[in-house]
Amino acid sequence: MFKSFGVWEIILILVIIIIFFGVGKLPQVGAALGKGMRAFRRGQSGDDSGEEAEAELPAPRVAKTASATTSAKAGRAKKAAK
Repeated sequence: MFKSFGVWEIILILVIIIIFFGVGKLPQVGAALGKGMRAFRRGQSGDDSGEEAEAELPAPRVAKTASATTSAKAGRAKKAAK
């Protein structure tokens, strides 16, 4: 059916993509397409190590707020007063 794409066909396809998605969305579309292709290749080869590495990310640290620190100091002061 399709023997090969020439230069003009590829340019026409790229122009249609730019018109359809817009210039601002192209990096996001490219990143999503790349992630999808990598996941497909991993699935074809049976390599699941990438998914496990993403699942084992450390939990984010929670910063103490001033109110939590103040209430902790107040609790210690009450224990010391007894």
